[in-house]
Amino acid sequence: MSKKEIVVSNVSAKHDNPIAELVQVACQFDSHITLESENRRINAKSIMGIMAFNPSKGMVVNIVTEGNDEEEALIAMEKFLVCE
Repeated sequence: MSKKEIVVSNVSAKHDNPIAELVQVACQFDSHITLESENRRINAKSIMGIMAFNPSKGMVVNIVTEGNDEEEALIAMEKFLVCE
C-alpha cells in the first residue's frame, strides 16, 4: 500500500472535464485507488464517487493506492490533482 497527502490545485482551470478525466487516469491502473479527505473515502474509479467527493482547490487529500502498479498510480493521481 502507498499513501500520500497532497493539496489539490485548481484542476478545473487546467482540464476541460476534470471529474471524468480524473476517473480516466485512475482507470488506467489495476491498483485500487482511494481518495480520502476528512471523514470521506471514495473509490477514484467511480465517477459518482468523484462527483460527490468534488476535489477542489486547496482541499487536502490523501491518495491511497494498493496493487501491483500502486506507485505508478499514486504518481499519476498526484500529478493530475496538483496540476503538474
